[in-house]
Amino acid sequence: MAHLPLMIVPFILYNLGLTGILGGDDPWSNILFSMSMISGGVWSMKLADLMVVIALALLFVELVKSTRTSNASVIDHLLSTLVFVLFLVEFLLVRGATTSLFFVLMLFSLVDVLAGFSVSLRAASRDVNLR
Repeated sequence: MAHLPLMIVPFILYNLGLTGILGGDDPWSNILFSMSMISGGVWSMKLADLMVVIALALLFVELVKSTRTSNASVIDHLLSTLVFVLFLVEFLLVRGATTSLFFVLMLFSLVDVLAGFSVSLRAASRDVNLR
């Protein structure tokens, strides 16, 4: 369970929205709440905005996880790469995934993959002792 890439959570949530479980044709445009500001403007939080916030928090946790150096980190990187490939394939092949929200989530997944490999390579280069 510790090796499960957290970026799979936004992927699953988005696909639940595609199935209609979250309601409507485009559940991501649903406004969760609105708040009047002192300036007179109104700030609204849509479900899509909440999804980005959740994905960003999960990306942070993934980046912290990528700093671990162990044999298990290879499995983490492979699974994160698999999640990115799932995002990419769905973006290219599924009509309902051709949204800006899904594209941003896919980019978060790509950053997770690139950061994980970068941190691992950097840590591995420090482990090499040249005599």
